[in-house]
Amino acid sequence: MRLIDDEGNQVGVMKTADALAFAQERELDLVEVAPEARPPVARVLDYSKYKYEQAQKQKQARKHQQQITVREIKFRPKIAQHDYDTKKQHVERFLRHKDKVKITIMFRGREVTHPERGTAILDRLAEELAELAVVEQHPTQEGRNMTMMMAPSKAVLAGRADAASVPAPEAPNGSGTASPAAAGDAAASADGAGVAQPAAGQAANALGDAPRADGASPQASAPVP
Repeated sequence: MRLIDDEGNQVGVMKTADALAFAQERELDLVEVAPEARPPVARVLDYSKYKYEQAQKQKQARKHQQQITVREIKFRPKIAQHDYDTKKQHVERFLRHKDKVKITIMFRGREVTHPERGTAILDRLAEELAELAVVEQHPTQEGRNMTMMMAPSKAVLAGRADAASVPAPEAPNGSGTASPAAAGDAAASADGAGVAQPAAGQAANALGDAPRADGASPQASAPVP
């Protein structure tokens, strides 16, 4: 076999027993790294350290791999607007989570004779979600189902699509709409004005009901002719 020492230098071709003795002299292991080669290639190294480094490399490779999940949302050709909006929100949420979405149009009965209705729904959905998704597979019909595959756009994968979803700030209160505080003050002033008259009436009643100094009860005065 061809032997490589622990520093990466080629020692040369030698018998297996000699290569094993070479490794034992250095208190290392003899590991065959290329058994398909002619002659086979073996390397002198610390096997436990070698296994640890290989495990770390595999761990780093898995960390950089991006796992893609495929979701599926089903539509009907005669879907109502409310149901369409709800399902569209589901598709948008999946795309923002960086998942692929398979859109399926299910035809029933004679609906299959009007595939243009399914195509119109898929084209409309792709147009409304153009900022978040790219059409990876255009609408194709298989039997009674029409499918389209959508994948997250580059902006979503880079994390730049969230900025477009931030709602615009509301217009200031000076644009013709009274502020809640001003409305509350106006209501308070209106209530205060309405209370003034009952208060005056209550004062008059109090004066009329007050007892006289001589102890006589108050009487109504006769009208003057």
